[in-house]
Amino acid sequence: MSRPEIMSKIFEVISEAVQTDCFQLVALDYRQQPFFSQSKGCQPAADEQEIENVINRALNSGEPVVSRLDHGQNMLIACHPYFSRGKLYGYAYLEKTDKGSSFTQQEMEILSSALPAVRLLSEEAGPAEEILVEPEKSEPEFLGISQACRLIRELIDKVKDVDSPVLISGESGTGKELVARLIHQSGRRRRGQFVAINCSAIPDSLLESELFGYARGSFTGALRDKAGLMEEANGGTFFLDEIGDLNLPLQAKLLRVLQEKEIRRLGENRSRRIDVRFISATNRQLEAEINAGRFRQDLYYRLKIMAIDIPPLRRRPEDILALISHFLDLYAKEMNKPRAFYSPEALELLLKYDWQGNVRELQNEIQRSLIMAGGEKVIRSDWLSAPVRNARDRMLADRWDYSQAKAEFEKKFLGEALRHFNYHRARTAAAIGLTRQGLFRLLKKHGLNQVKD
Repeated sequence: MSRPEIMSKIFEVISEAVQTDCFQLVALDYRQQPFFSQSKGCQPAADEQEIENVINRALNSGEPVVSRLDHGQNMLIACHPYFSRGKLYGYAYLEKTDKGSSFTQQEMEILSSALPAVRLLSEEAGPAEEILVEPEKSEPEFLGISQACRLIRELIDKVKDVDSPVLISGESGTGKELVARLIHQSGRRRRGQFVAINCSAIPDSLLESELFGYARGSFTGALRDKAGLMEEANGGTFFLDEIGDLNLPLQAKLLRVLQEKEIRRLGENRSRRIDVRFISATNRQLEAEINAGRFRQDLYYRLKIMAIDIPPLRRRPEDILALISHFLDLYAKEMNKPRAFYSPEALELLLKYDWQGNVRELQNEIQRSLIMAGGEKVIRSDWLSAPVRNARDRMLADRWDYSQAKAEFEKKFLGEALRHFNYHRARTAAAIGLTRQGLFRLLKKHGLNQVKD
């Protein structure tokens, strides 16, 4: 069961135990912004100012606050904040008909019992220390709390101040250009230009002149000298996106640039020295392109001195909540709309969906959701796009359980290795780098010790 599902179950238990006319439970992300809310009962009877006052008093004091409406309504309103070690994780807002008594001690204790679950859910929504780096000039942030994102952060920190080429691989929409920009912005070349070009977006007939520049008269229409994009990046970073689409003649010229640190404009006989750090990216399997004769092996090894692989979003689902919270903040501000949050059902669908378009598809979905919600603060599941709504019938596995995932992989790997070596345990142990005793222990652990020798 996912954490939002657990939170919803806890909410149902508490709402049954605490008799109220209106009950709302809110969890806050690391920016102290609501990202999860569940409500039960009628609409609040208090006006917006009264609700805001009682919530602010509770959050400022760190203690539950109960107040009676003073304009003729026979109603109690209350806010129970969820603090732990001085940090706010959420709150509960309640209203009930005033029958001469306030909320009982037992009811307040029941409300307090939700703190561990609210804290757990809040901490999963992208804690501030897990943000990558603080980019310059309001650039987008690279968010993630998964092990893969931690590894990417470590690699960015290692390569940011060196001049070796970096090859970034990953599916479309995973954020390859963003990683390239962050390498540039956090390193010593940040005062230089970051120049990017998409090799698949420019016709081959124009790409060479765009990359290397040209001299006046070198071809029809060349009325003046023009520096190429590589020269513009001098002292900075040159980013070649979709490098796998570069044609073979240009691959040969790029290899020479990487080796000699010189470029030659079209129509010129002299070479020009350049000081450029090259970063390239691809969504293709370049090894397969090499085998098919479409990519030069020598260029591949030149580009891949350092490699960063960005896994697709479906392989790091623990990052989804942090990304949702970030993009809700971003696009609500851009659209001048109130900061909204997803209903539990909508949030569950977002977590179930596979996101074949990765972060870019998630961004688009959040923008669409905010438009569909209008000025509403809760985004309902029926406002999601059809593909996301169709994820309703998929199982939401506990994909955050690293130990379970590791054990499943280990068992599958051992089974395949045994079959490959015809169940000869000594050969299997030697091939996979284990002692025979180590292999026997793992086979026993996973119930594979009964397989034939």
